[in-house]
Amino acid sequence: MLADMPTAEATPIFNLHQGTAPLLVSLPHDGSAIPDVLAGRMTPEARRAPDTDWHVSRLYSFARGLGASILAPQYSRYVIDLNRPPDDVSLYPGQNTTGLCPIVRFSGDPVYLPGAEPTPDEIDVRIETYWRPYHDALRGELDRLRAEHGRVLLWEGHSIRGECPFLFDGRLPDLNVGTASGTSCAPDRQARIEAVLAAQTGFDWVLNGRFKGGFITRHYGDPANGIDAVQLEIAQRIYMNEDSFDYDETLAANAQRAIRALIEVALA
Repeated sequence: MLADMPTAEATPIFNLHQGTAPLLVSLPHDGSAIPDVLAGRMTPEARRAPDTDWHVSRLYSFARGLGASILAPQYSRYVIDLNRPPDDVSLYPGQNTTGLCPIVRFSGDPVYLPGAEPTPDEIDVRIETYWRPYHDALRGELDRLRAEHGRVLLWEGHSIRGECPFLFDGRLPDLNVGTASGTSCAPDRQARIEAVLAAQTGFDWVLNGRFKGGFITRHYGDPANGIDAVQLEIAQRIYMNEDSFDYDETLAANAQRAIRALIEVALA
C-alpha cells in the first residue's frame, strides 16, 4: 500500500500567512483535498470529505485585518487529523471519537472500502508527510510571534455539524469554547472570553463542555511561558447549510461578529 501513497509535492501541505499581531489562528480541519490514490480506497460518501470544517478560512478571513497569522492545511482530516497526537491516544477516553487517520466518519460509517484501511506503516508515512510539517510550521510561528511580542494567543478555529449522535447526545451549543479545563490559557483571558459569551444574546454557548480543546490546544497551550491557547468549536448551522455545505453570507456575518468579539477581548 505504501507504493500508492501520494507525495505532497503537487499540492502544498498548508498555507501560512504571517501577520504582525501576537495572534496565530490555526484551522487544522479546513482542508478537504484527498489524493486520488486514497480516494479510490474510500467509500463514495467519504470521498466528499463530509467531516470537513467547511469554509472556516472564509469565516476567519477578518483575522487578517487584526494582523493575525493564519495557518490552514490543504488536505482533509481523512488523510490525517492534524489535531490528534501522533501516538493516536484518545483525547476523550470513553467517548466515541475518530482517530489520527480516521477509519470511521462522524456518522460512525466507514471511511474506507473493506480491506482498504491504512496500515501502521502507511500511517507513519502520513505523519512524516503531512502531520509533522504542519506542526513544525505551527511551532515555528508561535516561537516567532512570542519572541517579537513576549506573549502570543493561539486561536484554534473549528466547526462541526450541530447534531452528531455518534459523537455526542442532542444538540451542540452554537459556540463551544475549550481551554483544556482552564489549563491552556491564563485565567484572566478565559474570564474575559466568558464575560463576552455571557453578554452576547445571539448564540448559546458552553465553556469546556463536550469539546475542551484538541491536541493542538492542549499541547501548545503554555500560559506560564507566554502561549495562551483557546479552541472555538462552532455549530455549522450558524454560518452555513449543514446538508448542502453551502456558505450563508447572512448567517456568516453574524457568526463573524461573535467570533471577532471573542478574539479581540482575548487579545486585550
